[in-house]
Amino acid sequence: MATVNPYLIFNGNCEEAFLFYQSVFGGEIPYMGRFSEMPPSDDENCPPPPAEEANRIMHVCLPIGKETTLMGSDSTSQSGDVIVGTNISVSINTESREEADRLFNGLSAGANVFMPMTNTFWGAYFGMFTDKFGINWMVNFDEMPK
Repeated sequence: MATVNPYLIFNGNCEEAFLFYQSVFGGEIPYMGRFSEMPPSDDENCPPPPAEEANRIMHVCLPIGKETTLMGSDSTSQSGDVIVGTNISVSINTESREEADRLFNGLSAGANVFMPMTNTFWGAYFGMFTDKFGINWMVNFDEMPK
């Protein structure tokens, strides 16, 4: 069964926000990666961030319950500043590629797909879209379980 978690996007203060959330919820942040840690990409739609954005957070996660993880990242000049109120996505983590495809294809009917399901450098099968109701979604299957 898929798990669902909130994914928050920030305008450069993601690390500060997650350190605050950690002070409230407790626990450990198992991963906080920066854009500077991304490997080079041949994809022209994924250029490296400008030097002044290299230290921004690419991805962070903070477990806040038995089955809930708060996740987040910073925006970049390529993605544009986020607008408060639209800076949250529903992240679905599936148990198989087939489940990921089924949920992605079903939920993205009539949607604005801006990243089709694809294999990523972090070892996941992943895609993103905004559905026909304006809700942002991320679908993920970890090819290499953590």
